[in-house]
Amino acid sequence: MKLSHTLVSLATLVALGTSSSAWSQSKTIYIGMNGGPMEKAYTSQVLPDFEKANNVKVVVVPGTSSDVLAKLLANRNSPQIHVAFLDDGVMARAVSMGVCQKLDDAPVLKELYPFARLKDDMGAGVQLGMTGIGYNTKLFNEKGWAPPTSWLDFADPKYKGKVVFQSASSSTFGLHGFLALNRLWGGSEKNVEPGFSKWATTVGPNVVEYIPNSAKLSEMITTGEAGLFPLTPTAIGDLKGKGLPVAYVAPKEGAVLLLVDVCVVKNNSDPALAQKLAQYLLSAPAQTKAAEAGKQIPTNTQAKMTPDMEKNLGDLNALVKKVTVVDWDSINANRAQWDKRWNQQIEK
Repeated sequence: MKLSHTLVSLATLVALGTSSSAWSQSKTIYIGMNGGPMEKAYTSQVLPDFEKANNVKVVVVPGTSSDVLAKLLANRNSPQIHVAFLDDGVMARAVSMGVCQKLDDAPVLKELYPFARLKDDMGAGVQLGMTGIGYNTKLFNEKGWAPPTSWLDFADPKYKGKVVFQSASSSTFGLHGFLALNRLWGGSEKNVEPGFSKWATTVGPNVVEYIPNSAKLSEMITTGEAGLFPLTPTAIGDLKGKGLPVAYVAPKEGAVLLLVDVCVVKNNSDPALAQKLAQYLLSAPAQTKAAEAGKQIPTNTQAKMTPDMEKNLGDLNALVKKVTVVDWDSINANRAQWDKRWNQQIEK
């Protein structure tokens, strides 16, 4: 009897130990976002606080916005990703394709800039970007040129052979630059004829090279080939971090809003925890850490930027009042046609 009792007691302790071990094991959820500097900033500084507070491991699935969306569409009924970061144009497509679910109503949503909340709260901006003008300060100093001030500077003949433009068919920076000029020439997202018809006699002659993305900019700035190019403050900050002589200017007509949005993925395996992570990422503490770690400009009005960011950007509230918000629904409806025309007419 004593032996039997002892065995039962041991079995009970083993069972309790196993149960306790299983209980203490953390969950794992997955977030899709750009790799490189963004992934490094979030994994090193932003996500650890959430992981510790919720006994969870957050694993980054790196990739471009298009890559992440492709994964969501391929596994829409049983997605492996719980939360996704997508550039605003891609996010508009994701929402229209039904792969995002509405964010839970939470106080943090009221702390965001109004334009950072997507329609029906299907997602929200987690990082504020503004496509404006990047320029090579070393080249400008050597030439005795004053800093650029306007989108129309891309058409100034004195910059002939010194403009680098990202392809509007493959880069949001290039598309934003094209649309900003199109607006100044009388067009809109519903009418891009002015942009296409005027390009060959305005900006076109100044362009030394059209590049598919910004990866080649570092090399072209170093060699002095790139003098003027569409870019965001965050991207300029990354180039400065590499020791390159660059600066950012918000055009007097207004920069073009470029949000990185976050959405909770529909049908994910832990919607409650995914909602909790999204709310954390939108919070002031998380965005303050993102600003410190990766020069990410916050969308939460209560978050703080570093002194260096404030110096380079100036009054953020004044900048966002002038920012241009593009019509992504119209863009996405016509993007394939525009891309074909751009490739055949502009980059022929």
